[in-house]
Amino acid sequence: MKKRLKQLLSAVLSSEELSLVYNSYDIVGDIAIIRLTENSWKYGPMIAEAIMKVHRNVKTVLAQTSPVQGDFRLRKLEYVAGEKKTTTIHRESSCLFAVDLGKCYFSPRLFYERMRIAKLVKNGETVINMFAGVGCFSIVIAKHSNAEKIYSIDINPTAIQFMKENVRLNRVYGRVIPTEGDAKDVICEKLKNRANRVLMPLPEKAFEYLPYAVSALKNGEGWIHYYDFEHAGRNENAVEKVKAKVASKLEKLSVNFEIPFSRVVRATGPNWYQIVLDISVKG
Repeated sequence: MKKRLKQLLSAVLSSEELSLVYNSYDIVGDIAIIRLTENSWKYGPMIAEAIMKVHRNVKTVLAQTSPVQGDFRLRKLEYVAGEKKTTTIHRESSCLFAVDLGKCYFSPRLFYERMRIAKLVKNGETVINMFAGVGCFSIVIAKHSNAEKIYSIDINPTAIQFMKENVRLNRVYGRVIPTEGDAKDVICEKLKNRANRVLMPLPEKAFEYLPYAVSALKNGEGWIHYYDFEHAGRNENAVEKVKAKVASKLEKLSVNFEIPFSRVVRATGPNWYQIVLDISVKG
């Protein structure tokens, strides 16, 4: 699809102009999100037109003009073309996700991870999702496993409202439990010693919150799915760097553990990677 986009743009932009255009873009529901720099902003309408030719379902094109940042993990979006809106319904893995991209975090690039984790969940498990957003991991787990309860925590009240709507859309009442608040506070006050499995899909906070994830496990045993960002130079291994950092912290907490699975989820920039560790905690 990206190749076809470049081909369409080559009819109206020179090779020098094309070099200023980001290769990647996201599609969430019927909204496309592109990246524009000061130098490429003037090409925005042409890029939007090319995307809408390739993807007939896209009704709106927005430009991301800032990195994801803040406690709510938001990015600045500016209108480029199509309908003026930031709300949409995204379809993934037989699930529906209502989201306001201007007010909630959402990444379609984690679709494989969401289904991978869902397939690992055993019958009757209690799952705690510490950074749930609009409920994507939680709802995919509810739809594709026999988990008993998925406590879905987020600090963003707007994300919680959309999560409640997504519980309704996907008919997972009583299994996905939307919970507003800071994950460490919610666990300390309500969810210690409750979970068979804990999800930590917020790389910016996961390392800091790791002790709370451990405390949420029932009898100190279970699984933690830990996500982090890591830089790795030419002779470095990003996965091994994260494993060493996490192992050091867990050893200081006197936790008995193994890390049987780890992988690079995606590249996030030059020499930067998103990593996932599946940690088996044994007490």
